[in-house]
Amino acid sequence: MTPPTPSSSSSSARPPVGGMKPPAQKATGTLDLLMDMEMPVLVRFASTRMALRELLALEAGEIVEFRRGPEDPVDILVNGRVVARGAVVVVQGNYGVRIMEICSQEDLVRRPGLARPRQEETE
Repeated sequence: MTPPTPSSSSSSARPPVGGMKPPAQKATGTLDLLMDMEMPVLVRFASTRMALRELLALEAGEIVEFRRGPEDPVDILVNGRVVARGAVVVVQGNYGVRIMEICSQEDLVRRPGLARPRQEETE
């Protein structure tokens, strides 16, 4: 196959200047790079607030109580944001979480931080 002559080639058929990809291809390439990025994933069983005085008075063997039952779903956070909820399971002797609910993209975009605050977090 012979290379096109300058008079017969269109500007869209030319290779991009400086080796850059056209915008659509560049966006896909960037997304592909991000897909291998590792994100911190945290499972939150419960949370509470305590006065500094109470924290400093804690001793080994004491119990901190939470307003959450063992059957209640746990929060799954990615990069500090609630993205899903699930049930704790044990798989071959290790903890795991069975995903029960995934927060909508709308919740994640419109409400930074927590997608939907749980009752004990708002008190």
